[in-house]
Amino acid sequence: MATVQALTVRAGRRAEGWLLVIAVAIGVTARGLVDFNAGTGVGVGLAVYAGALSLVAIAAHTVVRIFTPSADPVLLPAVLGLNALGLALIHRIDLAYAAKGKHTDYATGQTLWALVGIALALTLVALLKDHRLLRRYTYTAGVAGLVLLMLPLMPGLGRSANGAKIWISVAGYTMQPGEFAKVFFVIFFAGYLVTNRETLALAGPSFMGLRFPRARDLGPILIVWVAALIVQVYQRDLGASLLFFGIFVAMLYVATERISWVIVGLGLFLAGAVAAGAVFGHVAARYDAWLHALDPDLIATVSYQVVQGLFGMASGGLFGTGLGDGSPGLIPYAESDFIVAALGEELGLTGFLAVLTLYVIIVQRAMRSAIGVRDGFGKLLATGLGFALALQVFVVVGGVTRVIPLTGITTPFLAQGGSSLIANWLVVGLLLRISDQARRSAGEVTP
Repeated sequence: MATVQALTVRAGRRAEGWLLVIAVAIGVTARGLVDFNAGTGVGVGLAVYAGALSLVAIAAHTVVRIFTPSADPVLLPAVLGLNALGLALIHRIDLAYAAKGKHTDYATGQTLWALVGIALALTLVALLKDHRLLRRYTYTAGVAGLVLLMLPLMPGLGRSANGAKIWISVAGYTMQPGEFAKVFFVIFFAGYLVTNRETLALAGPSFMGLRFPRARDLGPILIVWVAALIVQVYQRDLGASLLFFGIFVAMLYVATERISWVIVGLGLFLAGAVAAGAVFGHVAARYDAWLHALDPDLIATVSYQVVQGLFGMASGGLFGTGLGDGSPGLIPYAESDFIVAALGEELGLTGFLAVLTLYVIIVQRAMRSAIGVRDGFGKLLATGLGFALALQVFVVVGGVTRVIPLTGITTPFLAQGGSSLIANWLVVGLLLRISDQARRSAGEVTP
C-alpha cells in the first residue's frame, strides 16, 4: 500500500536571516555614504550604528522565529531595509539644514520612533495568537477609528500646521491620530464586510449588465464618504480623505466582486472632490497648484514646494548625485512630505525605482498572505492592510510628481513622522501574524 506523506511547509527563517543581513547592509552603507560625503567622515559612530541596527534585526528575527515560525520571510527584511534607508535620508537632510544654519535633529527622533514601532510590532506578534480574535471587536474598531479621525477637530486638542489640522498635542508631544485610525478602519471594514458580503454581493437591481446596490445597503459607504468629506474640508487633508475612502471601496470590491461598487465609490468621491473645490478656497488652491504648478504667480504662493521637488528630481537624472552630494535642503519639508524628491535627487531614477520595487514586494507579500489564509476575515484584513500601504505610496509619489494634487501624507517607513512609522510597523505586525496562518498546513491551523 502506498504511503501518503503530509505536506511540509518551508518556513523560510534561514532565508529571512540572510535577507536581514542585506537590509542591515543597505542601511549601514547609506549612512556611511551620507557621513562620508556630507558629514564629518566615517568614524566610530558608524560602527555603533551598525551594531545597534544588527541587534534590532537579530531581536526581530528571533521574535518572529519563536512566535510566528511560518511567517513570510521577505516581509520583515523589506520593511527594515526601507526604514534603515529612511533614517539615512533623514540624517542627510539634517546635515543639509545644518549647512544652511538651521539646526535640526530629525534623525535622532525618527530613530527612537522606529525602535518604538518595531517593539510594538513584535509585541503584537507575541501577544496576538490569532488574527481572527480581532473580528470580535469589529464595531469597537469602527468607533475607535472615527474618534481618532475626529480628535484634531476638538478645541484645545487639535493643532494646525501647513494649513492642515490633522495633529493633536498630548503632554507636549504631537501625534497624527489619523494614522492609527487607518488600522482600526481596516479591521472594522474586514469584520463588517465578511458578515454582510452575501447581501452586498447578491442583492440589488441590474442595469446594463451591472448589479447595483440597494438603497439601504448604501448606508455604510455613505457614512464613510461623509467622513472622508469632513476630513477633506475641515482638516484640509486631501490625502487622508482619498486614503480612507479608497481603502473601503477596494475592500468592498474584494468582498463582493462587484465592479458596480467601484463605479459608485469613484463617482461619489469625484463628485465630493469637485464640490469641495468649487465651494472651499483652500481645496481650490490645492487643485490650482496641481494643474498650474509652473505659473509664476502660483510659484510665489502655493506651488513653490512642488516646483522645487520637481527640479530636485530632475537634477538627479538616471543615477543621482550620490548620497550626500545633492541639495535636498532647497526643498521645503524634504524630511517629511517631500522625502521622495530628496531620494530621487541623490539616488536618481534608478534608486527611486528600486525603492518603489521594495514597496511592490511588500504589497505583493500582503496580497499573497490574503490569498493563502483560510478565513474570510483574514483575507479581507490582509488585503486592506496591503492596499492601504499601496494607496499611501501612490498618493505621496503621485502628489510629488504631479500625477494627483499634493497631499500631506507621509511616505511609509521613509519619511519623518513618529505616528506614521509606529502605525505602519503595527500593520507589519498584523501581516506577519496573518502570513503565519496562511503558510501553515491545514492541520496546524486552530479552528
